[in-house]
Amino acid sequence: MSLTPAEQKVLDRIDADLLVRITQDLVRAPGQNPPGEEAATVAALTAAARDLGLEVRTSPVEPGRDNVSITLAGGNNPGLLLLGHTDVVPVGDGWTVHPYGGLLRDGRVYGRGATDMKGGLAAALVAMAALRETTLTGPVELAAVVDEEETGKGIRAYIEQRGSAGQIETPGSAAGGIEQQGSGARPLDGNSSGARQYVGCITAEPTDLQTIVAARGDSYLQVSVHGRASHAGNPDGGANAIYGAAAIVAEIEKLHVELAAAPHPLLGPATWSVGQINGGTGGSIVPADCVLVADRRLLPGEVPAEVLADLDRRVAALHLEDRGLTVELAMPMEMPAFETPEDADLVRITEAARTDAGGQPMPLAGWTAACDGGYIARDLGVPVVVLGPGSVTTQAHRADESVPLTDLLTAARAYTLAALRLLT
Repeated sequence: MSLTPAEQKVLDRIDADLLVRITQDLVRAPGQNPPGEEAATVAALTAAARDLGLEVRTSPVEPGRDNVSITLAGGNNPGLLLLGHTDVVPVGDGWTVHPYGGLLRDGRVYGRGATDMKGGLAAALVAMAALRETTLTGPVELAAVVDEEETGKGIRAYIEQRGSAGQIETPGSAAGGIEQQGSGARPLDGNSSGARQYVGCITAEPTDLQTIVAARGDSYLQVSVHGRASHAGNPDGGANAIYGAAAIVAEIEKLHVELAAAPHPLLGPATWSVGQINGGTGGSIVPADCVLVADRRLLPGEVPAEVLADLDRRVAALHLEDRGLTVELAMPMEMPAFETPEDADLVRITEAARTDAGGQPMPLAGWTAACDGGYIARDLGVPVVVLGPGSVTTQAHRADESVPLTDLLTAARAYTLAALRLLT
């Protein structure tokens, strides 16, 4: 597909200098999470949106942590959702530039969050500004939520607000004494209100400007093992919680190997990884407690509650109660996977917009990272793609993070064209 004169006219309204300034302003506004300091980024984003004449609405998630919804009005038909997050990971060590300086050097903007994902937010905002004089059949909304880097409180609050209007329902937590925290919302049916509200969602996470049609989900599982303390000189007088945790770690490793036999064609297999373990109070004391945290990557169609229940069954089969131990399982975070058919209108139109915007030839792909777009697909029944400036593999969560100006401009052009073609 080639550009029409009308499309070129809209693209000519994209202000590259404005795009750089907004990216720099967002980078200079810290949003480190943990502990959840998105307020400065939210203030910078809302100020830029208001300066551009866009409608801005904020919604509190926690004290000092607001979601932002920025809207360009359109007709009464379903609109386009652009999705992003305002938090960034902690700065860390090894920087050679100021992590919040927004330095512009050699065609790149540097700073924490430049790639993940303040550049994407800036590109979305500038695209909406370019569309202001265009008559659209539906609105364009940029939802910028908090807490994506941790437990997804922002996107779950965003979903729940739409649920309060009767669009989705939220079932109870998992039965059998297993605790599952986080959103469990499901669409009421295959034609959910979310699907009627949006023709699609473009998540502006960094993908090297490749159109992503499937992404793995993620969940954290916490396993607490309780035993009985005793003097290490008489270890049989206690119940060693670390031994019980070690048996569970070995079982999780077996689960990981089993999952490798069933890879997804775009995403590879689901995975397990034990990332943290803490137990005991001293070398001369049989430990009464031990806690481990594991990461379980999810494939499209997997239900987190079933993953939790499966681990519960495997742990029960270890018969740790025979050793005087008890086990509690919890899932403090779950982020669903998604997959959008390659022939879906959103995919076809977004991919054509990407190439017509100047993107390099690349195949449609899957993403092993997880993102908030999975909630939109699962809970609102809206088709989702991920497409954004910068690289999640070579720039995000690293020292001297940066995003190329060429990526920012191509992303803004792609979002503009996608909106034009979906909503006119």
